[in-house]
Amino acid sequence: EDVEFLTNLKLTCNDLDAQWEKRSKTRSLETKAVAEAIVILTEDDNREHLAKTVTLLQLDSDASLQERVRRNSAAGFLRQAAGGPDFEADDLLAAWNGREAPKGMLGAAGGPRTQLSTLATAVQLDSFKKVKEMMDKMIADLKDQQSEEVTFKDHCTAELDTTEKTLYNKGQLKKDLEATISHLEMMVDKLEGEIKDHQGQISATQVEIKKAGEQREAENKDFQVVVADQRATQSILAKAMTKLKDFYEKTAKESFLQQGSNKKQTPPVQFNDYKVNAGSNSVIGLLEQIIEDSKALEAEATASETSAQAAYETFVKDSNGVIAVLQQAITKKSEDIAAAKSDLAVTSEDLDNTVGELESLTAYEEDLHYRCDFVLKNFDIRQHARLQEIEAIQQAKAILSGMQ
Repeated sequence: EDVEFLTNLKLTCNDLDAQWEKRSKTRSLETKAVAEAIVILTEDDNREHLAKTVTLLQLDSDASLQERVRRNSAAGFLRQAAGGPDFEADDLLAAWNGREAPKGMLGAAGGPRTQLSTLATAVQLDSFKKVKEMMDKMIADLKDQQSEEVTFKDHCTAELDTTEKTLYNKGQLKKDLEATISHLEMMVDKLEGEIKDHQGQISATQVEIKKAGEQREAENKDFQVVVADQRATQSILAKAMTKLKDFYEKTAKESFLQQGSNKKQTPPVQFNDYKVNAGSNSVIGLLEQIIEDSKALEAEATASETSAQAAYETFVKDSNGVIAVLQQAITKKSEDIAAAKSDLAVTSEDLDNTVGELESLTAYEEDLHYRCDFVLKNFDIRQHARLQEIEAIQQAKAILSGMQ
């Protein structure tokens, strides 16, 4: 049933604007007809003729007859105005346009056609005083509606303008927040990647330090062996050289002493003079050279060991410095990641709130358009039509009052 009702309502409302324009045109014609009717009734010749006719028919009820004439004229005018063919959709128009009259108002349940028809009946049945009071109330209510509609239009214009600006600003804020979130996410990914690289560098440096330490330890062992071997060689050769020197020095001394004693007495048979081996000096010199070479080799090994140890210590120091810098960078970047994630959480919450506000604002804007679009589009037509309705009632009242 609801679907059928909405379908019928849609079909009925399709030509709503056209009907409204036709209604305004009819109302203009109505006003013109009323004005012409009043002119006819109030012309001097016609008024005098009516007065003579009423006097001839019933002299003693002249006032009553004039009242009846005015009633019939006003009622006929009102019915003619309400009976125009362009008022067939008056009730729907009244509901669509929000023409809700205050309770107790004459014809409040319907549109202008219902109000004017009801007023026409009241003109013929009720007392002039009561009818005029009803007319005055209807005119006052219509003027209030005019004023309320002006206020409502201003409200709609201001609210739509404010809402559109707020929607634009919130939309820009949403874009900014999304850009900030994207930037923070990229920054976190970048920092986490850099931290991973730093950790890899630290691990690689620590491995190199370990390898260098192992190599240094092996080199030092080789050095210790070389030094020990050379020192042992030097000791052995020194002992041998000392033994030879002692022998050759002693032999030379004894030979010298023997030569001195042979001058005094020569035995009948004797050995030839003992001579020291001519190559003894070369042997001792060779031993001395070997010892010097061994000492030189020891010194060279010592210098190489000292240089290698210094290089190792420098390498370890530099490597530890690199590790310390990388660890500081990891600490700093970890803090930056924590701050970025905190900002990301706040920004994400702000984005959720902004999206919620945008949804609410969009729904509010749709509601504003639903309530305001018709009034804004037809404001001038509605104001003019309502003025015509007021004028029609005022003219009917003038007929009842016998105003010129």
